[in-house]
Amino acid sequence: MKIDFKTFSKIDIRVGIVTKAENFLEARNPAIKIWVDFGPKIGELKSSAQITHHYDVNSIIGRQVLAVTNFLPRQIGNFMSEVLLLGVPDENGKVVLIRPDISVPTGG
Repeated sequence: MKIDFKTFSKIDIRVGIVTKAENFLEARNPAIKIWVDFGPKIGELKSSAQITHHYDVNSIIGRQVLAVTNFLPRQIGNFMSEVLLLGVPDENGKVVLIRPDISVPTGG
C-alpha cells in the first residue's frame, strides 16, 4: 500500500533515550518493558518490545532509539504500551532497533 506525504506527515517519529528497562515476565513472547525519555515537550513514555534476542535490560539503558510517539496506547497483558520503538529484522527475523549513528538532541 502506498501513502501520500500528507498521510506520512501524520506519523510523529522522535528520538528518545531509554531510562529504564525491565524483563516482561508476563508477556506471551519474550519481551522487555522499556521507558523512553523524549524530552520536556513529550516526556517519558513506555513500550513493550520483543527485542530479547539482541538486547537485555542492562544493554538497552542509555541507548538512543527512534519511536513513533503518536500511536494510540495498547494494552499488552498488564502493561500499557504508549509508543512503538522502530526496528528492522536481522537475517533471522529478530528485531534490531533503529537509532541515530551519532548522538542527537532528545525529542528531535
